[in-house]
Formats: sequence, C-alpha cells, structure tokens
Amino acid sequence: MEIPILYEDGEALVIDKPAGLPIDRPRAGGACLEDYLETLRLGFQRPPIPVHRLDQDTSGCLLLARNPKALKRFSAAFEERLVEKRYLGVVDGLIEGEEGTIALSLSKVSTVKDGWRMIPARKGKPSTTHWRKLAEIDGRTLVEFRPETGRTHQIRVHAASGLGAALLGDPVYGSRSGMRRTMLHAAGLLVPRANKEPIGAMAPLPADFVALGFGEA
Repeated sequence: MEIPILYEDGEALVIDKPAGLPIDRPRAGGACLEDYLETLRLGFQRPPIPVHRLDQDTSGCLLLARNPKALKRFSAAFEERLVEKRYLGVVDGLIEGEEGTIALSLSKVSTVKDGWRMIPARKGKPSTTHWRKLAEIDGRTLVEFRPETGRTHQIRVHAASGLGAALLGDPVYGSRSGMRRTMLHAAGLLVPRANKEPIGAMAPLPADFVALGFGEA
C-alpha cells in the first residue's frame, strides 16, 4: 500500500491515511500504520510518530512528528485546541438547516450485547462541532465538520444525535448500509508553530466519496 505524503519538513509529516488502515495493531493481528513508519522515515534518524488518532475507517490528514521534541509541541497544540481540523462526512439522510453548532457532552458506555460506544450524557466530557451542509444527492448529505474538541467518536455521535442522521456506513451509530466503511474523511489540517510557518495540509476527496456523486469540496 502506498501512503501519500501531503506535507513534510524537518520535524513533521502529514500523510493521507487510507481508509481501513488502523494506527495501532489490531488484537487479531493484521496490517497497521506501524508497518509503514520505517518507509516514512525518508532518511531521517528516527521513524515518525503519530501525534493524534484517526479511526480505522477514517481517511485523510494524519500528522506525524519526526522527533520527541516535535511530538511534545504538536501534542500540546492539540490539547490546547489550537489545531484547525476540517472533516467531510456523508450522512445517511437529509438534514434541516444549512449550518450550525452541535454541543453535546459525551460519555463511554459498554454492554455485553453492543460492546462499547459513546453516548450523549450530561455528566460526560463537553464536545463541540461546527457543521455546514455542502451538497445533497440521492437522499444523502455531504457535510463539513469542524470540531473544536477531540473526543472519541465525536463527529460520529454528533452526526447521529446532533444532526439526526448517522454517517453513512457507520455500524455503531447507524448501519453499514452496504458500505465498506464509515464515510468520514479528514480533509484538512492546520497546526500553528511558534516562529515558524504553520503546518498545513489538504487531503483530496477519496474515490468512494466521488463514487457516491460528491466531487471536490
């Protein structure tokens, strides 16, 4: 598998992570991002280290740090909510309104029947996502998501519980609907740096989005 590089310099890489590639090794074994880190070293002393997480199904912009000092600085930028993140998702349905903000506190629950998932809960951790409708085709909607916080499954839960329409193909908060994956794509990333130009990258819309009729957005 070839992993496209969207941005690179002496302390950072941004890759276009393919859908279906987990960052961590699955318990059952199989391929993961770790298998490609040596190739992504590109002649530097150390292999790069992922700074943040993307779900296995989610494609798009993933930031990697080339050294421990850069990792510490980039991680702090995420924790301090300084990083601008732009996602594109196809939701399974038509939604009301053109844009808005979803603010829901999220909490993790686990049951024997359904396993673990995140749910809206007053005692959960606050999470905020801004959204904008981009296009409607065949009863589905392409939505831009700009999360302020980075909670687990945040956009997936906000789509299902905030917009009232789960992401297409989401087996946890919606249904697979014949799709091979949850239709969420990390389309853009902007990471500020002190005394340096920010790290900026955009990942092109993947083929499975285009196959649904949605072009570049």
